[in-house]
Amino acid sequence: MKQILVVAPSWIGDAVLSQPLLTGLKARWPLAEIDIVAPPWVVPIYCRMNEVRDVVAHPFGHGDLKLLKRRAFGRALAARTRYDRAYILPNTIKSALIAWFADIPELVAYRGEARAWLLSDCRTLDKARLPTMAERFAWLADDADRPLHQPVATPALKIDEVNRSRCLQKLGLLGRNHAKPIIALCPGAEYGPAKRWPVGHFATYAKQALDRGEQVWLFGSKADHTIGDEINQMTDGRCENLCGQTALADAIDLLSLASHVVTNDSGLMHVACAVGVPVTALYGSSSPNFTPPLSPRARVISLKLECSPCFERVCPLGHFRCMNDLSPEILINTPQP
Repeated sequence: MKQILVVAPSWIGDAVLSQPLLTGLKARWPLAEIDIVAPPWVVPIYCRMNEVRDVVAHPFGHGDLKLLKRRAFGRALAARTRYDRAYILPNTIKSALIAWFADIPELVAYRGEARAWLLSDCRTLDKARLPTMAERFAWLADDADRPLHQPVATPALKIDEVNRSRCLQKLGLLGRNHAKPIIALCPGAEYGPAKRWPVGHFATYAKQALDRGEQVWLFGSKADHTIGDEINQMTDGRCENLCGQTALADAIDLLSLASHVVTNDSGLMHVACAVGVPVTALYGSSSPNFTPPLSPRARVISLKLECSPCFERVCPLGHFRCMNDLSPEILINTPQP
């Protein structure tokens, strides 16, 4: 029986997009046991994947080398399980060292940051052949001389109904009329403001939903709470601002109740797709050709301006037309999938 370790990426959306790799590994070795090493903030994503046996949180922040601590951490992994193979998804030498210190004989990853000497299977990335992040992750499951099996699997996260009920009660939502459709808005994007639809546009869309008799719930991190408050104020306090009020596992469960999710290109966009609800994904500075929403129930809306995608955190031209000109009316007049 194969014992496999996957060193996970550090972004929530990337973690969701790595599930096709895990699906491919289980297809190749159905009895394989797959463990994940991940930063604490993405651990809840992997806890909701059927392919995963166990998730181990590592203690290293962004940019931390901490060589001796990495060595100790790798040795601790080796002591708990004798792994046959490891797949390293971040492109850093630091992430590869975790598996190398665990004395895992087969290390599979893409070439990057002078780490080829650590790897037994060092892949050269062909961006034209593998344009999306999910495809790049998924191809690692097969031998290097085999083409990627298409299409890649659609991510699917498990729902904890007990936790969902607990969250509804804790947040005072249990007694609400759930016959009313729930519109979930995700106005944040950790990468930067260039990926965020303007607050006023979210508020206008929310007002129309509320006037139709729908509920509007706002999702995001603590950093997004102020944005949520602004939207709520513009709608006369009729929204439920859940930004910063839910852990990631709670957001997974509550998003599964939505009849429609409107979201920036963010981690929560990929989470919403993975719980199977209808999603409208808004793209400005980023590209749906690289990190598309992997769901048959998702639609992408982008103005496709000449200056986008720029992949900048802040609009380098100062006009931010890719999002400012994407009006709420465009969403309303675009058919849902």
